[in-house]
Amino acid sequence: MYYVPDDTKIAGFYECSECHERFLDVRVVPALVCPNCGIEPDMELGPDDEMPEVKETAKLLETLEGEDVERYDTLLSLAITGGDYSWI
Repeated sequence: MYYVPDDTKIAGFYECSECHERFLDVRVVPALVCPNCGIEPDMELGPDDEMPEVKETAKLLETLEGEDVERYDTLLSLAITGGDYSWI
């Protein structure tokens, strides 16, 4: 699988409001930092550093369970590779 490990039982299906990337993640929360356009902030701050702003632009569209996780993951992987499923 491309987005989640094999035998994943539950996953979240997300879409970023800025870059419109759709992806799966094993974390199921209302919003995430987009892996495509977002940057996870480095929380190790020095005394003169400002606290970084976390932009969670990827919103949960659907919670997937069971066989749906594998189906969505395969479809998203095929969309990225342009239909070449020989590597899966």
